[in-house]
Amino acid sequence: MRVCFFTLGCKVNQHETGALQELFRSRGYTVCSDGEPADIYIVNSCTVTAAGDKKSLQWLRRAKRANPQAITVLTGCYPQAYPDMAAGAPADIVVGNADRCTLVDRVERFAADRMRVVDILPHCTGELYEELPHAQPDGHTRAFLKVEDGCNRFCAYCVIPYARGRVRSRSIESILAELRQLTAQGYREFVLSGINLSCYGSDTGDTLADMVEKAAAVPGVERIRLGSLEPDLVSDATWQRLAAIPQLCPQFHLSLQSGCDATLKRMRRHYTAADYAALLEKLRQWFDDPAFTTDVIVGFPGETDTDFAESMKFVESCRFLKVHVFSYSIRPGTPAAELPDQIPEQRKAQRSRTLSDAADAVRAAELARLAGTVDTVLLEKPDAEGLFTGYTRRYVPVRTAAPNAAQGEIVAVRLGCERDGRCDAFPV
Repeated sequence: MRVCFFTLGCKVNQHETGALQELFRSRGYTVCSDGEPADIYIVNSCTVTAAGDKKSLQWLRRAKRANPQAITVLTGCYPQAYPDMAAGAPADIVVGNADRCTLVDRVERFAADRMRVVDILPHCTGELYEELPHAQPDGHTRAFLKVEDGCNRFCAYCVIPYARGRVRSRSIESILAELRQLTAQGYREFVLSGINLSCYGSDTGDTLADMVEKAAAVPGVERIRLGSLEPDLVSDATWQRLAAIPQLCPQFHLSLQSGCDATLKRMRRHYTAADYAALLEKLRQWFDDPAFTTDVIVGFPGETDTDFAESMKFVESCRFLKVHVFSYSIRPGTPAAELPDQIPEQRKAQRSRTLSDAADAVRAAELARLAGTVDTVLLEKPDAEGLFTGYTRRYVPVRTAAPNAAQGEIVAVRLGCERDGRCDAFPV
């Protein structure tokens, strides 16, 4: 039988879809691409925004129209966070983020008895990290490893603690085992990801630095990147240990959300804009010219024009390499959903465009500043012109000739000007 997956959301979701695909392959199923005919359609949902919920339901309806006899499955964060709403989804099987190792069994039981299943297990105190099969990388030259799940923060706008439960850390032994498997397959760069990666080890007695140091010691690991980090949850001592790891790429995604202190307070974030700026300054001292990326929300309830201008001014001052701009999306059940002074959608969209334009100008300035510098790039698949694409240690996308080199190799290049989203680079 053929099974098709549709994945929304973060790298963790994508990694988990890969693990679920391995579960089905191990039982003799064929995994096919979206748009191909299938017997089973599975949505791994994201519920960070209302748009994500809508896309999940639309895809399920489209799948059912394409093959009315197909088995449809809704899993992931949407049903976990909103079980009552998800129960009405056009799916034969509705399950959450727990006990996913049984998903194949659930599909096969439904195929036998055609009895609809809605079984969303709640997260509970003391819940352990769920080990899933090692997800096979999708052909890229870097591999993603999920090392943590859950979040304890409960920011005012965010439904993720309800969808993912409390912090649960993957054991270092399990992480190292997957790294050894992947290096044996030829992978040299690894992205360590989690729902709240900054809290890795807080439930086990390990630390983020412990885990990264041991990961870097695995033979064949030449590059390590870290997923999104909370600016107030990693100590100076941990940062300094991380700075001593040569394999760690000097590129960090530090979640900002707003550059306005009044908005940060309403968001229930635990730092000020000055705290954030001070951290960037420290990291620029401890690491070799690090690059920073971030997320910013516009149109949070109560955000005035002055608040927005303050946030944009702060973003422009931080020299971010990339800024992901999001319009605030009401999530039922979160404190922000009940706040007064909700911002009209049109104004949120206008602020999103304005900040995105400002962020693009900052990015262009950073890329211009890096022109002429030397960095290394991990070569990906050549393009139609025979030039390799890839990313530097600072996650600058480049296009370069690489005589006598092959995909997957790391070569030194000198950065040039940006063109069509990538920097031209030249072998050194």
